[in-house]
Amino acid sequence: MGPLPRSLLPNDCIRFVLTTTMPRKIPQSPKEKRARIQLKRAVKRGDVSPPPSSRTERTKTKKGRTGQKTGLSRNSTSVDSSRRLQSSFVKLAPEFLQHTKQLASTLPLTRPIPSEVAILADPGESLQLNDGGSERPSLTCPKRPKWRYDMSKKEVEMNEEGLYKKWLAQTDADVNAQFPELTTDASSTQDEGDKEPTVMPHAPTSFERNLEVWRQLWRVTEISQILLILLDSRCPPLHFPPSLSAYLASTPRLVNRTRTILVLTKVDICGPERAEAWTKYLLAKYPGLKVVQVESYIEKAASSTGGRKAYEPYLPSAFRQTLVKAVEEAHAELLQPPTSVTDDPEKRAKWIPPVRRDVDWTAVLDAHGDQIGSAVGGATAPRPKQSEGDHGEIPDEEMEEPEFLTIGLIGQPNVGKSSLLNALFGGHRVKASRTPGKTKHFQTLFWTPEVRVVDCPGLVMPSFVPMEMQVLSGILPISRVSAIPLCVHYAAQLIPLERVYGLSHPSATEPPTEDKRTWREGMRPRDASGPGKIHPWTAMDILTAYALKKGWITAQAGRPDVNRAGNAILRSLAELRVRWAFWPPGTPLELITAHHEDGCGIWIAQDVDEIDRDSDEEPAARHKLETESETEDSAHALSDDESDEEVAEGEVVVKPATIRFSALAMDDTGADNASEDEE
Repeated sequence: MGPLPRSLLPNDCIRFVLTTTMPRKIPQSPKEKRARIQLKRAVKRGDVSPPPSSRTERTKTKKGRTGQKTGLSRNSTSVDSSRRLQSSFVKLAPEFLQHTKQLASTLPLTRPIPSEVAILADPGESLQLNDGGSERPSLTCPKRPKWRYDMSKKEVEMNEEGLYKKWLAQTDADVNAQFPELTTDASSTQDEGDKEPTVMPHAPTSFERNLEVWRQLWRVTEISQILLILLDSRCPPLHFPPSLSAYLASTPRLVNRTRTILVLTKVDICGPERAEAWTKYLLAKYPGLKVVQVESYIEKAASSTGGRKAYEPYLPSAFRQTLVKAVEEAHAELLQPPTSVTDDPEKRAKWIPPVRRDVDWTAVLDAHGDQIGSAVGGATAPRPKQSEGDHGEIPDEEMEEPEFLTIGLIGQPNVGKSSLLNALFGGHRVKASRTPGKTKHFQTLFWTPEVRVVDCPGLVMPSFVPMEMQVLSGILPISRVSAIPLCVHYAAQLIPLERVYGLSHPSATEPPTEDKRTWREGMRPRDASGPGKIHPWTAMDILTAYALKKGWITAQAGRPDVNRAGNAILRSLAELRVRWAFWPPGTPLELITAHHEDGCGIWIAQDVDEIDRDSDEEPAARHKLETESETEDSAHALSDDESDEEVAEGEVVVKPATIRFSALAMDDTGADNASEDEE
């Protein structure tokens, strides 16, 4: 601002400064304010898309020594990169959510749970035929299109985007055909015949929809010679779907120049009997692959944790030796020339193996300390020459021996990749979190100077597995799950949740209603609500009973907070506080009854007090070492008007009577929502 005119008086100077430096506030009528609040709430519910932002963030730049401006805005660096790598999934329709919520309140749960549910259905039969008996289409993973070194970056990206759009459209069509609930209105199907539904519909499967995340998989498979596919031992076929196996088998470079090893994680949860049964099943189904077992945690001493259980990363020596031996055998197989080269002496003389020849495996087995597991970002070594990318054959005379032996880790979210690396390197080398998919960008860690490990971000592979099964296994983030009653109903059909948490039926705790009618002598009906009556359980009854046990009551209506109860139950199932595991197909029932009590389903029986102690102490005991806490809000998991209305004014958490004034404790989530609605 320039100098002020001399003709201005002091009051005029103040008025001149205020009018030139402060922006004028635009008047807004009550009608416009009401419309703005309604639009904000509609965007929050997901009914409409948010309007484009008109605010422009100022970029802090300054001139450097050369005279050019330096410094970038925050959005153009870290924020933009994190958003591009954010996983994307399909959203469920509000009608479907309301329909499943009503069914969760009316459909009774099967009690006692039959022992047959502990045996996982044969994936081959369930994935080839749909409910009508017709053959299902086979889902695939997107492949990177052919590319050449003379192509520009823009040309390569355009080819990848075009091919990915076609793959995404075809995959969505196959999923919609398999899950008609996604496109069919629930109210119209219920009106047909005026019959009450007796079966809970399945939610459509979720898979990764972000191209940037798939590009991480492409880069990891391109630079790796040995691939470790990590499978959760509680349900291994879920983490190795046909789409992933077909992707590995149909890529020529992966078939000819890589070896694959299946790694069963969390064997300490499922137990040695199930782990051995799953190992035999996988070896019979995939005879050309190796299968190894690992566990990643060991319990700390009680004196150092105040008497409660805590765990630290640790890989027992027996599992370490088995894993290193499998990698060494895969490396030895890659050093052997193929048959076409062996038969030709001229080709044999020119043949160069696709891996590093000399590797000190004793140093790999005994590696420990701070010198191993150093993260260096992405691929730091020069890649061998390639003529046509993934799909082209590399001539022998153009091959170069790699400088490192590269081992790639691939798996779905929450399968234990980061935990295995921390246990393998004996420390906190990578971030492990309870939030599935915490690793967003692949990173390279050196095991020894000759061997490096590439950690790929967790990808939800395409499959026909329903969403509720994915939630139970912890593949999807619980905070982004909207169909909580549906997922709790599915889990309650496999696990006796009322027995796991020691719940009492809500109807049994209600006082009997007083009958004020007048009856003649001998005509009064017998009271049917006596103490001996058996109340059938529903999913909503479990949510209500758990909320009452925890003292979680909504502020405005004073009802049990079923949203928070369902969120806590799903987290305890996904975070291993409640132990469960399937048996492989073909397991005899005699073996299951020998290891399970009647009516337990897939639940591995444990002490109820231990579950309550772990759920009250945050973070969970097994994941105490996780360094990153979740920041996503999960209070609005059910997108219905009733829950929005109740949580809008704040949430009162009534804890057990052990702390004074605990009933006055307000939840931060509810307070934030209240402040937003009061604007």
